[in-house]
Amino acid sequence: MKRALPVLALSIAGLVPLWRYAPSSGTTTTAEVAAPASTPSSSSSSSSSPSSSSSASSSAAASHVVQGSTVNTSKGAVQVEVTFEGDKISSVRMLQQPNHPQTTAAVPKLIQETLQAQSADIDSVSGATITSDGYVTSLQAALDAKG
Repeated sequence: MKRALPVLALSIAGLVPLWRYAPSSGTTTTAEVAAPASTPSSSSSSSSSPSSSSSASSSAAASHVVQGSTVNTSKGAVQVEVTFEGDKISSVRMLQQPNHPQTTAAVPKLIQETLQAQSADIDSVSGATITSDGYVTSLQAALDAKG
């Protein structure tokens, strides 16, 4: 009898988080999640620089936008869009992401890591491993599509 009360209390304490857990309600499509401050505005086009054919043409190249593949995860669909300035990744935004608090918190970290690494070789965000894996897969598809 002395053990029954603590076992019952601990069992209830362990089940409360399970009862309160709210699974993600699906996938949301976001217009723009994050963009770096150095991203040029879309109003500046490359039409003003076609006459420059010097070695600086790679840095003055027009921006090129590539969408990654849609990756279906157990939390929902993940898809990224990558903007390149020449060969450099200038911005990344989520086109589709799971509607989940961990995903919302992880996306800015994933984008920041991508901009620093300039590749899909980035670390997963703890607590959002499934979304991180989907993000990396979609990002790698976009990088492969760019060529």
